[in-house]
Amino acid sequence: MLALLMVSALGMLPQDPPRDLAALLANNSARLAPIAKHAEDHRLQILLAEPVTQGDGTVTLRRSRLGNPNRYFYPASSIKLCAVVAALLELNALNAREHAHFGLDSALTIEARFRGDQRTDKDPSNLDSGQLTLRHCIRRICLVSDNECFNHLYEFVGQQRLHEVLWDAGYPSLRIDHRLSEATPTPQQHQSRPVTLREGDASVRIAHEDCSLALTNDQWTDLALGEAWLRGGKRINEPMPCTKKNAVLLEDLQNMLIEVVHPEIDTGTKGFPGLTEEQRSFLKEALSQLPRQSRNPVYDPKKYPDDYVKFLLPGVTKVIPLEHLRIYSKIGCAYGCTIENSWVEDTRTGKGFALAAVIYTNPDGVMNDDAYGYEEIAYPFLADLGEAVARLVLGDTKPKSR
Repeated sequence: MLALLMVSALGMLPQDPPRDLAALLANNSARLAPIAKHAEDHRLQILLAEPVTQGDGTVTLRRSRLGNPNRYFYPASSIKLCAVVAALLELNALNAREHAHFGLDSALTIEARFRGDQRTDKDPSNLDSGQLTLRHCIRRICLVSDNECFNHLYEFVGQQRLHEVLWDAGYPSLRIDHRLSEATPTPQQHQSRPVTLREGDASVRIAHEDCSLALTNDQWTDLALGEAWLRGGKRINEPMPCTKKNAVLLEDLQNMLIEVVHPEIDTGTKGFPGLTEEQRSFLKEALSQLPRQSRNPVYDPKKYPDDYVKFLLPGVTKVIPLEHLRIYSKIGCAYGCTIENSWVEDTRTGKGFALAAVIYTNPDGVMNDDAYGYEEIAYPFLADLGEAVARLVLGDTKPKSR
């Protein structure tokens, strides 16, 4: 009793124990239970974080976990959130340093540097001006996970600065060793193309020095995927090494998203106090919009359905009606690894939770053959996981049909 009184006096409530996620999988649906039985084969990780308001008004997290956090997974496009946040913070730092007023709609030019490059300053999907801008790059990343736009932000921030910004914010596991879908030699991956920002008559040219960071993946285990892999059409009968591929801990990705969406929650990291309210509002809108809701750029819903970058959506809408559902997310899918990183919220009540998950699927064991089982295994699993967790945390709030 005395201990409870002391805790209450400090404003901290007794913490609920973590939820049994293994039991949740085992007891739910024909698609969840089989994955639970072979969780090791699927390199399965699940992180559930639920906000808890303490007696003194601070908001902490009740965290529940499944899987080995240090087992390697390829983060694919989920890592783009890192570049988006770093770009916004660097824009603010640039303005402070140059006593300038560049913004999200300032014209952005990426210069040619490597063989085969062409100068990039036009964006035909930008209906306002046809000009490449940070705003359009970020929206395309969030709405349809555009690889080229991630690479543009990689040039703007610079590889070394990108790490320094995110490490300082409390995410030391981040390793972005290369651009996405750009097969250039490793030395070029550690160099940056010069970038120019232009606002009216004012302009600034940014040319980053080569990255000198020693990036290693030595904190992860099982740094190889598959049983064989294809390189240049030739089969190599050994696992594909991932020692020099992008990497990040799943918890760092989850904390990063929470810090963007709900900065009032104490994640245990410094977070991003340097983001302005305008920037945060813009980013939250981009992370939560469905492709068909975007007016600039415009996306064909037949090519980009609602769940194109929201893998939880089909399952969660069985619990929360779509008109009352908001999902902030940045997913990833490559090399057989499917990553979900979302904040799910019922707009009627304001209640929500963060759910991050990784599942590896590769039925034939061969890397680079594009036969990874995403649609057959990974996407249905994540949809069912979203439904199960939403029912567990929020209850069944969807009206029953009569």
